[in-house]
Amino acid sequence: MSTVFPSVEPPSEAARREAVARHETLTKPLGALGKLEELGVWVASCQGVCPPKPFTRPRIVVFAGDHGVAKHGVSAYPSEVTAQMVANFLTGGAAINVLAATAGATVRVVDMAVDSDGEGLPDQVTAHKVRRSSGSVDREDALTQDEVEAAITAGRAIADEEIDAGADLLVAGDMGIGNTTPSSILIAALTGAEPVAVVGRGTGIDDNAWMRKATAIRDGLRRARKVSADPVALLRTAAGADIAAMAAFLAQAAVRRTPVILDGVVAGAAALVAEELAPGSSLWWVAGHRSVEPAHTLVLDQLNLTPLLEMDMRLGEGSGAAAAIPLVTMATRILAEMATFTDAGVTERPE
Repeated sequence: MSTVFPSVEPPSEAARREAVARHETLTKPLGALGKLEELGVWVASCQGVCPPKPFTRPRIVVFAGDHGVAKHGVSAYPSEVTAQMVANFLTGGAAINVLAATAGATVRVVDMAVDSDGEGLPDQVTAHKVRRSSGSVDREDALTQDEVEAAITAGRAIADEEIDAGADLLVAGDMGIGNTTPSSILIAALTGAEPVAVVGRGTGIDDNAWMRKATAIRDGLRRARKVSADPVALLRTAAGADIAAMAAFLAQAAVRRTPVILDGVVAGAAALVAEELAPGSSLWWVAGHRSVEPAHTLVLDQLNLTPLLEMDMRLGEGSGAAAAIPLVTMATRILAEMATFTDAGVTERPE
């Protein structure tokens, strides 16, 4: 499969106008539900119909992968936690499992580059695996050219699999010890930020680890900036198979006209690259929340997205996006199910 994506069509302007007009007829003062009204209008435009249809299969896909840079002390946790957490997702014990169940969504985890042989894992988890771990991005490329192409192909295929199976609202989650380091490099490369502006605490690192992480990001950024105009080369140089697949997943969701709730800094880094791979993709996304990772605010500003929630979250896994699913559901159902002034026999505000 080519790494070139088809052009992205924008959400329906006609449906957007219909949704704005419908809000004027519902039994409330116009604008009284604030951003919930704007969110419902976005859903209607993505679906191309007003009133919008309730979501029937929200789906969270967690992209798992290890990162070579974790060996250099940039995380509070050892790399073996990634494989252990994949098992935890599969038995329903992770935060994202609980949040998804509460929000009416289901979870799929895909092993793109976990540093294990994947023995005993279901085929659906390992079918798209590209390699074990990635190159240490502060000193070498994350992937070979063949590997980055395989990861992009996988991300597109996973999006197609989910949408073809009926997914009508998507979330891309992440799991990988050390993954905020390559994410920060990608964000700095695409926003022009300096390394110190993108270095966060990740899993809760101390000051010494923060300094090691800042150094790794600085060194990785020197390499990444040389290829920042080429999104595929940038993923090869500074991402990893998990983040590359996530970028392709987000781009393909937009190509397939399927709305996405974005999560935090890792999904945000993938989203920045996805917008480069398939310009216009960001019109199909809303930001579920604002992560406390400083680089995430740079992503939101670059993509012109306003977060639905500000809950000081920094877990990843798709957790912040999952927490926002009920808001998207409410906004959709308000537009679809509220009575109009005429239907309810309620007197409208006089002109």
